[in-house]
Amino acid sequence: MINFIDTTLRDAHQSLMATRLRTDDAVLLAEKLDKAGFYSLEVWGGATFDADLRFLKEDPWLRVKRISQVATKSKKQMLLRGVSLVGYEPYPKDVIKEFIHLAHRDGIDIFRIFDALNDINNLAFPIKEAKRTGAIVQGAITYTISPIHTIDYYIHLAENIASLEVDIITIKDMAGLLDPLTAEELVSRIKEEIKIPIGIHTHDSMGLSTATYYASAKAGADFIDTSVYPLAYGAAQPAIQSVYYALPKEKRAEINLSIVNEVSSKLKELLSIKYTREFNPHLQVPDPQALVHQIPGGMISNLLYQLKEMDQLDKLDEVLEEVPKIRKELGWPPLVTPISQMVGAQAVLNVIAGERYSLLVKELKAYIKGKYGKPPGEIDSELRKRVEMEEEPEMKKLSLKECEERLRSILRAYITEDVLTYCMFPEEAENFFKTSMKLRTS
Repeated sequence: MINFIDTTLRDAHQSLMATRLRTDDAVLLAEKLDKAGFYSLEVWGGATFDADLRFLKEDPWLRVKRISQVATKSKKQMLLRGVSLVGYEPYPKDVIKEFIHLAHRDGIDIFRIFDALNDINNLAFPIKEAKRTGAIVQGAITYTISPIHTIDYYIHLAENIASLEVDIITIKDMAGLLDPLTAEELVSRIKEEIKIPIGIHTHDSMGLSTATYYASAKAGADFIDTSVYPLAYGAAQPAIQSVYYALPKEKRAEINLSIVNEVSSKLKELLSIKYTREFNPHLQVPDPQALVHQIPGGMISNLLYQLKEMDQLDKLDEVLEEVPKIRKELGWPPLVTPISQMVGAQAVLNVIAGERYSLLVKELKAYIKGKYGKPPGEIDSELRKRVEMEEEPEMKKLSLKECEERLRSILRAYITEDVLTYCMFPEEAENFFKTSMKLRTS
């Protein structure tokens, strides 16, 4: 039986409107979606924490708390970037532990945990702590295509993730590259050889998503991710309104499409009145070139937004051509956060500067020096030599105690969520606290 996970309140708006859906609107939609019969609602994690703080000037913890108060029937789930949590660099263990336990307490029932490099060492501790909360844990395989990433590679990876005692293995296809035939073989082998529930997450970047879901269901998949149109297709997930009818009745859980249509009508109203600048309908169109550049939904959405702000939108094609070149030179890492951000930023720099690697993104230097984990393949020797000659990139993150000590000088009163917000993004948190009138007065 296929169960449906709705991504409207996280990945869909991250992919189609640069993560700009405000909390009030998310709460309104969550209350309706909760009654539709979804197995779970993906409501938090990924870029939502950062975007809330940096762009929307909203408290990310309040988002998950408010959604949990109105969505009481469906499970609430979040996307966790392994040891990088909801940030872009690894955090200390005390911060990881406190964040996961607090997220569960504030309403998260399911943790989907992945690592950008599929490095099992970056998954082990977050999965262990998520299991300790009593939550359901999905261990995610970050799917991509390269000479290194074969079916056997993924089966071996699935075995390693299953050994961490996760409840579900999810194939996380962030760029919509998983074709139906590969999906059928991969799901069949995991089910047969590892015997664990399996979920499929894909995007409609190449227009393959519905066919991929059908093939996955045929092979025995247990969960698939969909979103509600008009926050669907292209860079996002396919719409539940279509996928539901693509699956045999006996293989699908029941969804109340009348409620889904109510949500759809509300979304159309919001996008046409409130989010005309943020929502990009061009991203709903599949791109056959996605197989070449392999850029995931959230990354393409943000690339377009950044180039538009820089008045360099005419450089998009050059940037898209540059991305796979950089990826090969970096040892074929999957393009997912935080790797996608550093590769995207470097591609923009290479194109706009007119000379490749005349400037190097700080995070890319750290990646080359192994600070993010073990790359899947060999890094270009010339690039490695250049970075090794430079100073060690600074990546030290504050401990929980250090965060609290600093926060004490900023806020009159605070709660644990505030401490963790500061741990995630110190500068953005301080700016947020200022605008929220929380700053201690002299």
